[in-house]
Amino acid sequence: QLQASGGGLVQTGGSLRLSCAASGRIFKINVMDWYRQAPGKQRELVASSRSGGQTNYADPVKGRFTISVDNAKKTVYLQMNSLKPEDTAVYYCHAELSYESDRLTYSHWGQGTLVTVSS
Repeated sequence: QLQASGGGLVQTGGSLRLSCAASGRIFKINVMDWYRQAPGKQRELVASSRSGGQTNYADPVKGRFTISVDNAKKTVYLQMNSLKPEDTAVYYCHAELSYESDRLTYSHWGQGTLVTVSS
């Protein structure tokens, strides 16, 4: 239901853009988020975008990362600038979607995409 892409290897200070596309007969995108999990650490919320336009960011990425949602394409993006080695992690997209079939809200996770920032 969610297909993520865009990870890779980048040097410190570089940029990457992650994408995550939702599929299906979606009635409403309620929330689209990005999480990350570094080796040996718990998964943490990086950035969140809610219907209505509210966005939130984890303190370590404020001012460097930008989350955006293209509702027509049912895709969430994470623009990551000024990357640091500590941003190295597997990044996961998450969405809470309502479907035309029943208008109920379902939670979905995309497959992870690895971001590696070299020093």
